[in-house]
Amino acid sequence: MNTVQLNPVGWMSQLSQLEVNLLQQSTQSDLYGVFRNCCLAVLNSGVDEDDYHKLFDPYKDFDVRLVRRERGVKIELINPPEVAFVDGVLIKGVHEHLFAVLRDMLYMGSKHSTNFEQLIDQPSSLTTHVVFDMLRHANSIPPDNLVNMIVCWGGHSIREEEYKYTKTVGYQLGLRGFNICTGCGPGAMKGPMKGATIGHAKQRNKNGRYLGVSEPSIIAAEPPNAIVNELIIMPDIEKRLEAFVRISHGIVIFPGGAGTAEELLYLLGLLMDEQNKDQVIPLILTGPENSKAYFEAIDQFIGDILGTEAQEKYTIIVGDAYKVGALMAKQKVLVEDDRLRTGDSLNFNWTLHISEDFQTPFAPTHKNMSALDLRLDQPKSTLAATLRKCFSGIVAGNVKVEGVAEIKKHGPFELTGDAALMQKMDILLQSFVDQGRMKLPGSHYEPCYKISM
Repeated sequence: MNTVQLNPVGWMSQLSQLEVNLLQQSTQSDLYGVFRNCCLAVLNSGVDEDDYHKLFDPYKDFDVRLVRRERGVKIELINPPEVAFVDGVLIKGVHEHLFAVLRDMLYMGSKHSTNFEQLIDQPSSLTTHVVFDMLRHANSIPPDNLVNMIVCWGGHSIREEEYKYTKTVGYQLGLRGFNICTGCGPGAMKGPMKGATIGHAKQRNKNGRYLGVSEPSIIAAEPPNAIVNELIIMPDIEKRLEAFVRISHGIVIFPGGAGTAEELLYLLGLLMDEQNKDQVIPLILTGPENSKAYFEAIDQFIGDILGTEAQEKYTIIVGDAYKVGALMAKQKVLVEDDRLRTGDSLNFNWTLHISEDFQTPFAPTHKNMSALDLRLDQPKSTLAATLRKCFSGIVAGNVKVEGVAEIKKHGPFELTGDAALMQKMDILLQSFVDQGRMKLPGSHYEPCYKISM
């Protein structure tokens, strides 16, 4: 048996005895199995594999334990993957990310099991507190007050030309001093970070931040790419999305599949809320010239379902990475002026209103998916929230362990609703399938859903 013990890094190296007790208690919970899987995913950082079983099956004898020490805990790895080591020594970035998993999954999980409800006026405020607290403990809300964090969304299953374009956009952003935050996986989550490293290097910026925000049910299918130097694992997709929008100073969306559509619908739903009418959140949809049809399909769907008001919330730029960087630099001034005018934090958008409908975790079961209210005659923000849940379920059925198991056991999710809406959804989803955006290139896709009208 191959065993490796790791000393704690960061503030996890200084824990009280009470905190150590809470950590050790958490090893007896159901969460510990998820913690083990997240650690294994981190140890496979940079491995291009989105199939849970192919990634984990070779390491059935892997385990992770916590070893108590006076100042805190060590992580003990049992039979870890060799890919995480160089000449027998664990890669430093992987070492750091393992303690990020410990921090977010066990330490923060134990902390937020406390009953805060009596201290909070609204449930939505409690959710935002959890998001803020996790970001703060991860040192991802810096005190420097620099407006420079660009969130990049897009698919892990993208064409080679699209991947190269994401790197070029990242380069343009890096030259302008922007840091990059993504979902931390491959494809459009890796490219912008890779490009930004070159832009930062040319500007002699040695403090570039490449922030990866994931969640337990997705990290196994999308292990952190090798460029991520800050890793945060939020408890669920809803808190992950909230973390993205609250720390962003601008958002760039590259081509993607159902997950990217989910992210866009989430943000548009927030921006169409009357309470957010004055929010300044630059939003650019961009890709190379051969992605034009993809953006036309997305734009058509948004216009047909949510209307021109939603279309006005974003700018589409095709084949011009320089223009993306220049426009973000220009709009950065507007973001900073707005935060200063409202007295809001420059690094965490407190004034953005997020309703419970966008915060409540959605479990993608067959029952819940079939019960989605997919009708056009409802407020646009509410419809966007419902569509977000629908696409979230499709993502779960595609790549998440529990979702894939649900589909294998009960068959495809059944989606029903207004004929006009369902027809538009069918056209959009089929375009994703035709373009190979539901799985990694080369794999056959069996739809995890069927649409009834």
